[in-house]
Amino acid sequence: MRLVTKILLGLAVLLLLAQFVPSEQNSAIGAQPNDIFTKYPASAEVQAIAKKACYDCHSNNTVYPWYANVQPLAWWINDHVKEGKGEFNYSEFNTYTPKRARHKLEEVAEQVNEHEMPLNSYTWIHAEARLSDAERKVLTDWAMATRETIPAPPKTK
Repeated sequence: MRLVTKILLGLAVLLLLAQFVPSEQNSAIGAQPNDIFTKYPASAEVQAIAKKACYDCHSNNTVYPWYANVQPLAWWINDHVKEGKGEFNYSEFNTYTPKRARHKLEEVAEQVNEHEMPLNSYTWIHAEARLSDAERKVLTDWAMATRETIPAPPKTK
C-alpha cells in the first residue's frame, strides 16, 4: 500500500471516529426570562428580523441544520456560536449592566449598518438571514432607540 493511500485511509478512520465524539448544542427550552424583548419590547418586524438573522449565533437557542451533527463541522459551529454569544447574547441581555447594554446595542447598530453582521459565512448557507437595506435600517433604528431608553452611567469627574 502506498504512503498516500495509508495517510488517506488513516484520515478517513479518524473522521469516522470523530463522529462518535458528541458536540454540545446550544438549545434552551422555553422562554428565556432575560431575553432582550422581555424588558425592551419591539415590533413583530424587529423581532422577526433579529430571530432570522441573529438568534442562531447570538441567543441561547440555535436552530441547527442537519450538517451540525457531522464532525468536525459540529465543533466549528459550536465554537462559532459560543464566540457569538460571548460578544452579544439576546437571551441574556437583561443581565448586562446599563453601560454594557448601551455599548452592545451601539455595536449591533454599527455592525449591522456596516454589513459586518450577519457574517457572510453564515448568509452563504442561510439565505433567509440576508438582510435588505430596509431590514438593516429597521434593526439599527430599533437598537439605537432602545439604547436611548437605558440610563447612561453617571459621568465621573
